[in-house]
Amino acid sequence: DIFLVRKLGMPGHPEFAMGAIASGGVRVINEEVVRWYGISDRAIEAVARDEQQELERREREYRRGQSMADLTKKIVILVDDGLATGSTMRAAVRAVRQHGPARVIVAVPVGAPSTCAEFADVTDETICARTPEPFSAVGLWYRDFSQTTDEEVHTLLAEHARSRENPHHGRDHAERRPHA
Repeated sequence: DIFLVRKLGMPGHPEFAMGAIASGGVRVINEEVVRWYGISDRAIEAVARDEQQELERREREYRRGQSMADLTKKIVILVDDGLATGSTMRAAVRAVRQHGPARVIVAVPVGAPSTCAEFADVTDETICARTPEPFSAVGLWYRDFSQTTDEEVHTLLAEHARSRENPHHGRDHAERRPHA
């Protein structure tokens, strides 16, 4: 399944997270960033309002009337492209925990060492494949860090749905047959 989270980007620097929102009304604000840069409540509310609209649009667009999977007593693995400030993933973890999973695991290919360490208190397990020092931005670790389009999301969700209906869909025939 997918779980939607939107970064609350700093006014004037939208790639730098001052917080995040997630489905289910969860909001996480990085108080340290807000204090350090003197971001007003009014500015936070303006950004949050815009991002809430986009979150709701994507929820309608991607789910197409389908409800979210039941997470009760399940192991949930939350995956993202990386952890910089951790705001979006923190919001995702908090929102997912509201659904009563057995465990919440965060898995990312790259993350700031201090941020990855902070998640030990938030998740049941955190996997950060690379934690480079110094860490400056997630996007630096990708050849192509362009945004995923709505069409790409639809394609991936459709492929996943087909694979659930037919577990052998897309697999090489030899993989299905036991070796003699």
